[in-house]
Amino acid sequence: MKALPVGVQSFADLRKKDYLYVDKTKEVHQLITSGKIYFLSRPRRFGKSLLASTLEELFKGNKPLFEGLYIYDKYDWTRQYPVLMIDWSNIKHSSAEAIEIDTCRFLAGIAASYQITLLSEYASGKFAELIERLYEKTGCQVVVLVDEYDMPILDALENTAELAPMRAFLQEFYRVLKGVDKYLQFVFLTGVSKFAKVSLFSGMNSPDDITMDETYAAICGYTQEELEACFADYIHEFACKMKVTDKIIIESVRRWYNGYSWDGVTTVYNPFSTLLLFRKKVFSNHWFSTGSATFLVNQIKKRNDAELLLEPVQVSADGFDNFELDAISTKLLLFQTGYLTVKSASRAEDEEELEYTLGIPNEEVRKSLIQHVVSSYTECPVSDTGDFRNRMRRQLSDGDVSGFQRNMRAQFARIPYQLHIPCDAYYHSLILLWLNMLGFEVLGEVPTSIGRIDAVWKWKDRIVIAEIKHDEKSAPEALVQEAFDQIHKRRYYDGFAGSNRRIALMAIAIAGRDIECRMEEWET
Repeated sequence: MKALPVGVQSFADLRKKDYLYVDKTKEVHQLITSGKIYFLSRPRRFGKSLLASTLEELFKGNKPLFEGLYIYDKYDWTRQYPVLMIDWSNIKHSSAEAIEIDTCRFLAGIAASYQITLLSEYASGKFAELIERLYEKTGCQVVVLVDEYDMPILDALENTAELAPMRAFLQEFYRVLKGVDKYLQFVFLTGVSKFAKVSLFSGMNSPDDITMDETYAAICGYTQEELEACFADYIHEFACKMKVTDKIIIESVRRWYNGYSWDGVTTVYNPFSTLLLFRKKVFSNHWFSTGSATFLVNQIKKRNDAELLLEPVQVSADGFDNFELDAISTKLLLFQTGYLTVKSASRAEDEEELEYTLGIPNEEVRKSLIQHVVSSYTECPVSDTGDFRNRMRRQLSDGDVSGFQRNMRAQFARIPYQLHIPCDAYYHSLILLWLNMLGFEVLGEVPTSIGRIDAVWKWKDRIVIAEIKHDEKSAPEALVQEAFDQIHKRRYYDGFAGSNRRIALMAIAIAGRDIECRMEEWET
């Protein structure tokens, strides 16, 4: 089996050392033959750098690297261009002063490799001068590839003093591309966010934003077909280790790591998680653990937006472009960073504009993000939530209501007083988050012919129907009885009769900061 390219972002290195490569050159060929200036947004560790590196080697005319790939006999390899690859992760940007100095150093280094001396004082001037001089020296138009175009802005988000100067620097730098257009063959910019694009690209020719374009939906990431074809040996090896069939492994991998989509039709796997899964042969939060979700979790907690993790949310097509750097909505921030993805796209009969439905892409993101949000709300360390989750799951499965109630009370007691919001929606969301974290298949606000069930969840051979009551002034025992009376009066259990599962009824009452819960078995 070919070695797995975990962490390999250089196309040349990947091909020379014969790592496993999922061929994306069909999409690359479409890209370079259809336009000139492009922008692509994808979450971190999603193959953007490898894509930029592939374009770099292609335009340099390194034909041997592409032998056996789709594009090999479809590209004119006599056409070779000077390539400027700018990766902001390799340029110091702790401050506007630092990025100015280090960008000048970086550009001067490239110029020296072509025996060019740059005379301009500032980075933007050196950038324009270098492009023009490369054109004059080689007689060929220049290719500009910008990886992590938004990294300096994202790193400055929590340092407001540097945000405005950093934005001003990048605006001036990218504006250069408009003035040197006649010297350019191809421009490709990629990064995590689209919200930075709105302000940073205001001075340059507008790039073709292919982020949501169905033609390039699989340009980064692996499709289901690619996974099963390219990783067949690894799937079989994993299946042998687990003593199950290949089909079972394929389904588990799909549930854990597939689901990312930008058009609502094509879904792909996160490459980083997929590669680590087959290397370690362990289902875990491989991608999630490589980045800090603290900023996102704090935003969810601050804005009380936990419901975004429980139910699909809608966004209009123009909503994706209405980004305000200083006040981006939580759902769009979650989408940009890969924690929400496009589940479907539809157009109403009387509407021309698409509307997108966003949701959590897969099990890896769902489990990890909800665990971190619950940890933040309850101020319980993430390292402790695993034991807490297993304990409460056993209690619910075994019908140990008193034990479950003790743990619920303990978790509510951890929530700082100022975070308690006296409204039903807050407690419904929080309890549904906990149930999700416990690993149950949870449905909230389930409609029936005469009402809505607050929550229904399934676990092995059991279905639990729950009603959640909140009242700051009532006694918790009275609220519990009110919840059971509502369940029986509206016969919420009728829709689940005959399911061959045990049915339990649960009442959860929150009275101030006091919690009471009771569960009863229901017999048909």
